[in-house]
Amino acid sequence: MTHSFVPILLMLTAAIAMAGVILGLNWIVGRHQRNSAKLAPYESGVPLLDRNRKRINVRFYQIAMLFILFDIEATFLYPWAVIYRDFARGPSAMFLFSEMLLFILLLGVGYVYVWKKKAFDWK
Repeated sequence: MTHSFVPILLMLTAAIAMAGVILGLNWIVGRHQRNSAKLAPYESGVPLLDRNRKRINVRFYQIAMLFILFDIEATFLYPWAVIYRDFARGPSAMFLFSEMLLFILLLGVGYVYVWKKKAFDWK
């Protein structure tokens, strides 16, 4: 049984060794200069206009997280549809269908909750 994992172990070992070699060469060959541009904080891709720190609206991050949440829902729907097509005539078809309905229902409840909290308003 363990002989089937030998190629995976060899590939993992080669990947770790190659990453170590590349990082080691970068540390040996690369420059070690520190300047103000490298030490400056980088936030959201917005360059600093002056020396004062500008605050980023928290709604930007909130909308980004909500987009990721509902984008993952769409990502799960396609593989489920492919699997469901294969098992549509079997005994587990109703179970698979009810699980996806529960998943969509929970995401719908989350969507309504976010809508009621007015998280989608840009004011």
